[in-house]
Amino acid sequence: MMTSRVLARIFRRNAARQRRRLSSLGVGADRYRLAFLGQPRPARGRILCYHSIGTPEWGVNDVTPKRFASHIEVAFAGGHSFVPASLIAAGNASPRALAITFDDALASVRNALPVLSAYGIPFTVFVVSDWADGKGRWADGRALSWLQLEEITNSGGTIGSHSVTHANFGRLSPAAAADELQRSRETISAHLGLAPSEFAIPFGRRRDWPESAQRLALGAGYTTVYAQSEDRRPPGTVPRTFVTRWDTDRLLAAALDGKFDGWEE
Repeated sequence: MMTSRVLARIFRRNAARQRRRLSSLGVGADRYRLAFLGQPRPARGRILCYHSIGTPEWGVNDVTPKRFASHIEVAFAGGHSFVPASLIAAGNASPRALAITFDDALASVRNALPVLSAYGIPFTVFVVSDWADGKGRWADGRALSWLQLEEITNSGGTIGSHSVTHANFGRLSPAAAADELQRSRETISAHLGLAPSEFAIPFGRRRDWPESAQRLALGAGYTTVYAQSEDRRPPGTVPRTFVTRWDTDRLLAAALDGKFDGWEE
């Protein structure tokens, strides 16, 4: 017979699963609404933010390998080309340029490598250093190990930081924020022999990145900080266009037209 404690744990787990499902449905509804009712914007260099490519547990942020390959074909069919994210961030890319980035450095990013390699597409992977160390919730192989990240660099990928623990910087003290920024950079450098100059904000929303965090990031040696929304990004950061599990080819085309530029997850 199950104890009340076990039953309570099962209830909480099921409730959390239901909340995630409802949240995902809400994201899907928003994306479809904006795709069909939003106004397109003039073409501009755009940085796409993916997370997992075949990790269903990532929910709304997971894109299947088949859909990812289809997205690349849609981009080429629309006359786009692919360049490093740093080129767009610096304002040195054409209006039809796109860049590919992956937050969290999950092992399923490797599912995207055949397509990226076949087309010679540059890409950037933002690493949560504790996860790469096998610490925290994802100590079960879902995150890329340091050896696998070294293989990513050998495949043409650029490595950036995504903090030590994927903390919400909007809730951190200045000292804790500085530690997340500095220690992740030092750990990546120690394992891969490079000190990343690019940082992607965990969660990426405006409320997750106070001005103090931006100053600390620059002081820690980062030259570029990537956010989420084109329109609602924090001051001094570089916008990206998030891609979700709901994004069919038609919705991806809407994203490339700028219809989701005011959207935050």
